[in-house]
Amino acid sequence: MLKELAVGNMVITITSIGEGKVLPGTGQARFKTTYTAIVMKPFKGEVVDGQVVNVNKMGFFAMVGPLQVFVSSHLVHADMKFDPNASPPCYRSADEVIQKDSKVRMQIVGCRIEANDIFAIGTIKKDFLGQIRDD
Repeated sequence: MLKELAVGNMVITITSIGEGKVLPGTGQARFKTTYTAIVMKPFKGEVVDGQVVNVNKMGFFAMVGPLQVFVSSHLVHADMKFDPNASPPCYRSADEVIQKDSKVRMQIVGCRIEANDIFAIGTIKKDFLGQIRDD
């Protein structure tokens, strides 16, 4: 996978696998393979939907496919407050509750790509972002 082009992939179909070549001194083999895959490359400013996996006083973490997004407590709506006594802990306002398993719409404000991992910072401070209701 090319780091600068896409991250987080899932192979859908393998079209062909070529003849293998053993790499000297390692015992590993290399094969030329053609496949179809789903890939993801998040961009700063992109709006994404995810599911909350962890909430704490610093903010919350949500998963968007293979991408983990952290939304800091400073990047939530001003009227949302962390409620550590709720079960489960949550961020709460008059009309929204964000807790584990909530669906949220976020905007990506920053992204970091490492060799085998990707991580993003998000915000829900703007209009039309935040909890997604199922009704």
